[in-house]
Amino acid sequence: MEQKIVVGAALYDDGRLLAARRSAPPELAGGWELPGGKVEPGESCEDALVRELREELGVEAELTGRVPGEWALPRGHVLRVWRARLVSGEPKPLEDHDELRWLGAGEIWSVGWLEADVPAVAAVAGA
Repeated sequence: MEQKIVVGAALYDDGRLLAARRSAPPELAGGWELPGGKVEPGESCEDALVRELREELGVEAELTGRVPGEWALPRGHVLRVWRARLVSGEPKPLEDHDELRWLGAGEIWSVGWLEADVPAVAAVAGA
């Protein structure tokens, strides 16, 4: 079975990291994650992430580098994360999220990250 790739963005603006609270599916609702989504067939990870940020948050972002590592997710998926910076737009929870929060350096662990996102967030935060 081919591995399904999920891409996530460590989206920064002014030194703050964007966290997104899931509203769907029910088993993930209320948990916080790095925004992103599934890579479509024939799509590069980078293109998928830029598209997902546009669809989910209504923003244009520039990817500035891959965060080393990848993390196993349920159902045979794997998470890969890129650092990104906001180019234009103000993030809004348009799809699959009901709240967004900008977290300063001392606030990274102030939200309840989804268990699958914790190792990726730790890598992003340099913890």
